[in-house]
Amino acid sequence: MRRRRAGGRTMVERASKFLLVVVGSACFMLILYQYAGPGLSLGAPGGRAPPDDLDLFPTPDPHYEKKYYFPVRELERSLHFDMKGDDVIVFLHIQKTGGTTFGRHLVQNVRLEVPCDCRPGQKKCTCYRPNRRETWLFSRFSTGWSCGLHADWTELTNCVPGVLDRRDPAALRTPRKFYYITLLRDPVSRYLSEWRHVQRGATWKTSLHMCDGRTPTPEELPPCYEGTDWSGCTLQEFMDCPYNLANNRQVRMLADLSLVGCYNLSFIPEGKRAQLLLDSAKKNLRGMAFFGLTEFQRKTQYLFERTFNLKFIRPFMQYNSTRAGGVEVGEDTIRRIEELNDLDMQLYDYARDLFQQRYQYKRQLERRQQRLRSREERLLHRAKEAPPRGDAEEPGRVPTEDYMSHILEKW
Repeated sequence: MRRRRAGGRTMVERASKFLLVVVGSACFMLILYQYAGPGLSLGAPGGRAPPDDLDLFPTPDPHYEKKYYFPVRELERSLHFDMKGDDVIVFLHIQKTGGTTFGRHLVQNVRLEVPCDCRPGQKKCTCYRPNRRETWLFSRFSTGWSCGLHADWTELTNCVPGVLDRRDPAALRTPRKFYYITLLRDPVSRYLSEWRHVQRGATWKTSLHMCDGRTPTPEELPPCYEGTDWSGCTLQEFMDCPYNLANNRQVRMLADLSLVGCYNLSFIPEGKRAQLLLDSAKKNLRGMAFFGLTEFQRKTQYLFERTFNLKFIRPFMQYNSTRAGGVEVGEDTIRRIEELNDLDMQLYDYARDLFQQRYQYKRQLERRQQRLRSREERLLHRAKEAPPRGDAEEPGRVPTEDYMSHILEKW
């Protein structure tokens, strides 16, 4: 008896240990998946596309404090982009905001009925509509720099219609609808990234800066350097040039420069000019069909997909280790950069708030719709599982004695 009891105890202990190991392994795998799962090779170039029901997008921050009031119409951004019609997406590419990566997403990573034709060795892709040989995308990688290198809002809005009319004469009688999009970036990071780019020899000399039908004179836009480029310049030299277009570049690229006399700084006082530029940039940004933020890649992907009803094949990846991130600068230098880019700092603060509110609104609306669909599906499922009701007719009512007496009395 003692041997049997001892054997039974041993079996119970073994079973308990085995169960403990299984439960521990399951918990470990669950924790490992939560931390490592989202970072697996889903977004690697050439990787497989994630399943449609896999939610790769971050949860909105419930503690985010709104700074600006935006009406619902500014948050909805429900567009009906018709690729088979005459709608065109116009990408306003601001330097050093991650626009090259996003531009490649547009021509290589969108799930389309007729994918863009991107051939090896060619800088541009052919992005035709599904029903005719006409482009639906105006960008660096589809139409090239047709309106000048890194054309701004002032240049694009005056140039794009004419360029497309010359490319597709058959569409002259059909009015197009243009959907402008852009990316913004933290001004300090963007400024440092541009300095490093210029330091390596970039100039953007071929930019037209067309405004009110003409380019700026050398007196209106003096160069910051002598020679072919500004390669090797120090950060201090970069900051010291008063004509450096890197200063407040994002505001200048998004504002209507005609309001301030283009590049003629004597047209209106400096303070009024700055406020007009900032207000115009905010207005144009709000009016754009879409804008994203370099620091929020997944949220940018989410808003673009919901705005245009287009899906990307592979998810966007967030790369925090950029060239700008590798630059070590002191607090005094950062404050100096913020002063030089004061308008950009104000614009980015405004844009980030609008971006976060749009994201929160879309996510909440989508989750509410999902809950309603789930509720309807449950009700439908219960209705199907409910036992069928009998269709037999109710037995005929027998006339009561009082009713029969009343009939007989009348008779």
